[in-house]
Amino acid sequence: MKFANLKRFLPAPLNILLAAVSAILLVLAFPDFEFWIIAWFALVPLFFAVEREKESWIKSFLVGWTFGTVFFFGSCWWLTHAPITYAGFPSLLAYFLMLLAALAVGIFPALFATLFSITLKRFGTYAIFSAPFIWIAIEFLRFWTTGNNWNAIAYSHAFQPITISLAAFGGIYLTGFFILLMNATFCFQYIESKKQVKKSSLKIAFTLFLFGISLFSSAFVSYFNGNNPQNFSTANVIAVQPNVPMGGMTAEKYEQLLQRHIALAETALQKLKAQNPNPQIPTTVIFPESPMNFMYSEDLEFQQFIRAFAVRNNVSVLFNAAEPDAESKKYFNSAVLIDASGRKIAQYDKIYLVPFGEAVPAPFQGLIPALVGSFAYGKEYDLLPFGDAKAGIMICFESHFPNLSREFVKNGADVLIEMTNDGYLGNTPVLRQHLASAVFRAVETNRPLLRVTNVGITAYINERGEISQASESYTEDTRVWTITKSDGKQTFYVKYGDWFAWLCSIVSLALLFFSFRKRMEKSKNEA
Repeated sequence: MKFANLKRFLPAPLNILLAAVSAILLVLAFPDFEFWIIAWFALVPLFFAVEREKESWIKSFLVGWTFGTVFFFGSCWWLTHAPITYAGFPSLLAYFLMLLAALAVGIFPALFATLFSITLKRFGTYAIFSAPFIWIAIEFLRFWTTGNNWNAIAYSHAFQPITISLAAFGGIYLTGFFILLMNATFCFQYIESKKQVKKSSLKIAFTLFLFGISLFSSAFVSYFNGNNPQNFSTANVIAVQPNVPMGGMTAEKYEQLLQRHIALAETALQKLKAQNPNPQIPTTVIFPESPMNFMYSEDLEFQQFIRAFAVRNNVSVLFNAAEPDAESKKYFNSAVLIDASGRKIAQYDKIYLVPFGEAVPAPFQGLIPALVGSFAYGKEYDLLPFGDAKAGIMICFESHFPNLSREFVKNGADVLIEMTNDGYLGNTPVLRQHLASAVFRAVETNRPLLRVTNVGITAYINERGEISQASESYTEDTRVWTITKSDGKQTFYVKYGDWFAWLCSIVSLALLFFSFRKRMEKSKNEA
């Protein structure tokens, strides 16, 4: 009897299957598969399943939860690599914990399906076109409640420069809206084709499809309207990818790896000199974030070592270090820059720390230890000098935060530099998924982004999101790039931020208001 009552709240098996198929299709649009065009119709089975269950918000919630759980598990399974490889977790336990995490984050697509079903019930088939607004509003909600928007739907298009040009106007949310609009149009046409098709219905669908194409066209135009930098270089950059292993660090191994950093850099410097560059242009060597854990301020031996290298080669050096914070008695995860005389001239302290990895969020402090270390939060959007140009620095997953790169550019950054180490997560899809974030930050700000990594993918990303000179993963490598001063212009997104996400949120709330208002009026009339 209890099972029979419970069964009344369960979606039809076919609709659960449709949700799972939809999630799998969307996974295929992301790295490492990267069949990006699938994202244009991947959500059609989900929309159709919710439409079939629209009479019950509980069933719609479960349909969306199924989708979310399958999608996040399928696209982020690589999170199991570190606990299995370095913490000795049994595989079954690691994947079980991954499933729990996917179930938790899957609540957001479940919330989308719930709200979507309410509008479908109130407005009928035409409410399918509410899906782009509600989806983007929920993605925005996910970002502000969890501090993370990993694999938001727009990132499936990170390696399609024309499509992502929309990000210069409305960030990932406008790009994502275009993808959702295509899904909604296809779903609407499918449902209408099963009915007696009305010309007015086709007109609406066709109009919205043309609207989507117009968005795409505006992106196409902006693709050819990139940043206009000065026509001269202000600095040379040597990016070192040292491929430092994640474990087995001894004093002897540390010394060998440090010498290897220098050898790689000096070899690249020799190549740079052979190209007969302008001797007046300063050169900066960049070492990435790595597990070597430099501590510049408290390690006098390292200070002398790095100073000797800088003076000997007449170069500045940018590197990652744990720097003390007198206020909190903790350490910052910092980027430290020393000049060609070996003098420290600038420092950026990481603002966005990895939750539970580098810092425990306030509600859980004292209850759960940080996995890597308990760092202090940086507070200043410091820009670092590269000749006459200025650079905003992003450490590790800070490239996932568009508001950080926006602040850098608003403060005058001519270029963005990411220093990261994804080695703990293995040779998995995370390498290109992380790269996808960096691509969007370049497009949103109309600034080149220089990506310097420990194990890959080191690459130069121009203002249009085009990737060049990408390194092979898990190999030693170096790259030589030049930095130019920008024209100082700011994109619409840099000026106004997540305006489009707020617009979608307002529209979604309005749709829900009118949906519930109609229901209340109906209940009052029946009474």
